[in-house]
Amino acid sequence: MKTAITTGIDAPTTNSLKKSVLGNTLKSIQGPFVGLILLCVGFAIASEYFFTLRNLLNILDQVTVLGIVSIGMTAVIIIGGIDLSVGSVLALSMMMTGWLERFMDVSLPVAVILGMLTGLLCGLVSGALVIWAKLPAFIATLAMMSVARGLANILTDGRQVVGYPDWFTSLSTVRYFGVISTTMLIFVLLAIVSAFYLRYRANGRNLYAIGGSAEVARLSGISVNKITLVVYSVSGLLAGIAGMTLAARLDSSQPSAGLGLELDTIAAVVIGGASLIGGIGSIAGTIVGVLIIGVLRNGLNLIGVSPFFQMVIIGVVIAVAVAFDTMRRKTK
Repeated sequence: MKTAITTGIDAPTTNSLKKSVLGNTLKSIQGPFVGLILLCVGFAIASEYFFTLRNLLNILDQVTVLGIVSIGMTAVIIIGGIDLSVGSVLALSMMMTGWLERFMDVSLPVAVILGMLTGLLCGLVSGALVIWAKLPAFIATLAMMSVARGLANILTDGRQVVGYPDWFTSLSTVRYFGVISTTMLIFVLLAIVSAFYLRYRANGRNLYAIGGSAEVARLSGISVNKITLVVYSVSGLLAGIAGMTLAARLDSSQPSAGLGLELDTIAAVVIGGASLIGGIGSIAGTIVGVLIIGVLRNGLNLIGVSPFFQMVIIGVVIAVAVAFDTMRRKTK
């Protein structure tokens, strides 16, 4: 007599989940993509400079940091969590790199690696608080946000570290083929790898199962705690990588970096079609959401809209996106 051993989701369920993920992805990005096209057309009409190569490259440069962090936030939201610490973790990773290189005489390549690992450690602690301390994700990451921001200021007593070697800053300034920089290429590669993982790997699809129902996923043989810990750790690591790209772009490490980034990141993911209750989301949708925010900010600057009013407009866009998500779920 044969004994069936279940490890994770079985083949029929996996296939149906794969189709469900693809279907939800296509449906969720239709609206945001149309919105992005309309925004581009509107700003192209309003400003003659919008569709210039220089401006389009400027938009891509501006969204690189937001995009890298948003990849991690996508995974967190898919499993039904939230990470409010990403902006502060980004700042701590930057400051750790600057502090090690400037005050501890650590070589910059090693300092960069340690800075990224600092982000990973922060994410690991947040995940541990959610899993074993049983704190709500909102509270756990809110606590990490405060701790990381405080440590970022403590390292250099609130002072920024300015002036990195040319090879480091060239990562964001030198464009290959006149178009893509190294930092931009890092963002693109991370997006491709993440999208492939969520779509084609069993563990990637398990994130959707956890977001749909953590208890059902656990009963199906999915290691919910392990995956949750990995997701928060990766979110912290990506915040650390984003910190390195921002440091290269600014040629400095600043303890105030990333203020409000968590809100922009959540907004990008939600605008891209993800659901805050979990189980729905995609990297493709998130990229569209990131571009919408980038195009909005850039276009509003070109037509002379006040930065304060820009905050109002982006807030309205977030509210509309969440309202559409709510109506979509009610319709289903």
